[in-house]
Formats: sequence, C-alpha cells, structure tokens
Amino acid sequence: MSLVFAAVCSHAPGITGRAHLADPDTKDAFHAAFYGLGRELRAARPDAVIVVGAEHFGNFFMNNMPAFAIGMADEYEGPIEDPTWLGIERTSVPGNAALSRRIITEVMQTVDVAFAEEWKFDHAIAVPLHFLTPHYDIPVIPANINCQGPPLTPLHRAWAFGEALRRAADSVPERIAIVGTGGISHWPATPDSGKVNEAWDREFLDRWSRNDKTALLSYTDAACYRDGGQGAFEIRTFIAVAAAAGGAGTVRYVQPIPIFAVSCTVGTMEVA
Repeated sequence: MSLVFAAVCSHAPGITGRAHLADPDTKDAFHAAFYGLGRELRAARPDAVIVVGAEHFGNFFMNNMPAFAIGMADEYEGPIEDPTWLGIERTSVPGNAALSRRIITEVMQTVDVAFAEEWKFDHAIAVPLHFLTPHYDIPVIPANINCQGPPLTPLHRAWAFGEALRRAADSVPERIAIVGTGGISHWPATPDSGKVNEAWDREFLDRWSRNDKTALLSYTDAACYRDGGQGAFEIRTFIAVAAAAGGAGTVRYVQPIPIFAVSCTVGTMEVA
C-alpha cells in the first residue's frame, strides 16, 4: 500500500515512571496529547507501525553497535527495565516477521542495516506504545539508529534511512505507519538531568516542521552535545521521520517538564 501515518514523540522514562511527581495539570495535558496521537495513529488503520527509536544499550552494546537495525520477529517483550520503576507492566508485543523481512530487504537496497530476530524493548519503544497502542493490538517493527555509542550514525545517513523506510513502506501491500521517538534536549543520567534547553528545542522543531533538510542536517555532534546534551543525539529519529514523510510537520504539544527531564513533544507529519 504505502506510508499512511508519520509522527514523532518523546520517550523519556519519567513520562510514565515519574508521572505522579509532576504537576497534575501539566502531566494531564501532555498525556492527553500523547493519547490523542494514539487515536490519530489508529484512525489511519495501519497494518504495522515502524517505531524508530534510540536503543539504550539494552540489546546493542559497544561490542556490536550497528548504525541501523530493524527487528524481524513475530513477538517482542518489554519493557526491559523494572516495570515498577518505569510504570509499565511487562508484556508481549506483536510483530510481523514476514513483513519485517520484506521491509528489511527493500531497505538493504540502499542502506546497510542489521536485523535482529530477538529484541527486548526498553523505554524508547515501551513508553510510546503505552500511549499509542495501549492494547498492543498493532504489530510493531522496531528500528534503531545508533544515537548512543560514538562514532554516531551521521545525520545525512539517518535521512537516507528514512528515505529507505519510505520506499520500503511504499513497496508492500500493507498500510504502514512510522513513529520516531526520542529527544530533544536532555542530559540523562548526569548531574544536569532535568535541564532543558527550550530555545534549542523550539528551533529544532521549527526546522523539523518545515521539513528543511539542509537545516536539519546542518547540526554537528559537538554543537548538539553543547546545546542539547547527549540526549540531543536522538534528533536522528525525528530526521528519519521527516525524510520518510516528506511533508510539513505539526507540533501537537511541546512543553519542558523538568521532572520528566525533557521537552515533552508530540508531533505529526504530513505524508507527501
């Protein structure tokens, strides 16, 4: 069929794990926007959703760190973290190994991608699914971009990965959705955890909303680290979605919530 839905969202573990510590009105507004994104996703009637995340050393470590990886299984488990800490019960999530294989085969025509028949979801996928597919009734195809272990995947390659995912989605008869998760500025697991650079976040989202390829790919890792922390390396997932969708983006919600340690973001992108 084709790509039928494209979106981005935050995935910080505090969104669920520290929800009880946030200002109730702020938390409720953000969660409502997140659940609203889930309704939009389900209204698009996808047969599968590709979730492009930034894996946090749960499955890939420095002994084997692919630039890109895609899951190829009929079932996944998550979250890998303590469910009490994350606030999400561990469960089985449906996949579609045959569809994944067709997607991977097409992506491989232009982008070298690893694949994994086993994948335990961490918060990068578990938190978004909690809001987007709360009944876990849509098959998931997990995809990972190396945003963690230097040398990081170059931004222009993240764009190429998004283009390859779009070609793959358009090559299969199923209806495909894509969601990029992560970012934007944050300093996780450091003394600066909770710090947010709101101006930097809004400038990035402006570039993303305009789908300005030149501006999106002009960031350097050094500048991202300086202005957005190591968590800002996750802009790669948003960039991949921009490349896949090809249209203009709409930010449904963005608000710094320090207890969640990130500018909490929900956005959709027109599929061109």
